[in-house]
Amino acid sequence: MRILLTLEYDGTDYAGWQRQLNGPSVQEALEDALRRATGTDTRITGASRTDAGVHALGQRAHFDTASSIPPDGYPLVLGTLLPRDIAVTQSVAVPDSVHARFSAKGKEYTYRILNRRSPSALRRRFTAHVPVPLCFEAMMQALPMLEGTHDFAAFAAAGGSQKTTVRRIDRINLVRQGDEIILTVAGNAFLYNMVRIIAGTLIDIGKGRLDAGCVARAIETGDRLQLGATAPACGLELTRVFYEGGL
Repeated sequence: MRILLTLEYDGTDYAGWQRQLNGPSVQEALEDALRRATGTDTRITGASRTDAGVHALGQRAHFDTASSIPPDGYPLVLGTLLPRDIAVTQSVAVPDSVHARFSAKGKEYTYRILNRRSPSALRRRFTAHVPVPLCFEAMMQALPMLEGTHDFAAFAAAGGSQKTTVRRIDRINLVRQGDEIILTVAGNAFLYNMVRIIAGTLIDIGKGRLDAGCVARAIETGDRLQLGATAPACGLELTRVFYEGGL
């Protein structure tokens, strides 16, 4: 039986989603919990290989099992075995043809900027602190240039394994809520560090270091140097993964 999970986690203390040698991973914690729950070694596949320090509200992952645990029972069972910074919020049985990563039709990310002079003791894990005032209106001017299908080569960090740098952004929005500026981006797929580069560029536009037109120039030329710094991982959250059929 194939089980599709919905997960949320605080990625601060993890070296990313994927199991690796240089530190603890979310995948490792989940596989260890599944082994204790089912009595067998279980390989789990995530929809997105989030980087070190990146969080998730709606990560999806699948695994195959012959366990007698009911398909909807994994939130309760794994809740007693996982660290407190990882939670399974939903589990459903799906056809074997459903793949958490390859069946995904799109993803939505959220990036949170704390824009005030003083840092936050309570929100420091989940926001990027920018102590200087940001011009929200200038940041908004860049958004329409990002929507649609473009070659986003300039928005990709080195180290990615993509075959093409063409991506489609279906929706991008920026709102101010109190002392936070919240960026939401939804699209069919994203390049390595793409959302963090978008966020860092918007921050530099808000600071007045860049003009909004840098986005169009970067898309046209593919020049990473046209854009701002890569924003810190702590502000980024994988919010939702989209599938056909409302999974």
